[in-house]
Amino acid sequence: MLARRFTIVCLLMSLFGMLFAILVAQAGHSVRSWERPAAVFSAR
Repeated sequence: MLARRFTIVCLLMSLFGMLFAILVAQAGHSVRSWERPAAVFSAR
């Protein structure tokens, strides 16, 4: 019973970890895409 509960908790944590990593990767990508035009405009 304890092993089954541990397995379920590990699977849920890995699922939420993957979703969180995807959200962080998308947020970082959008921030970088906003920083590039700003750097181009400030250089001119």
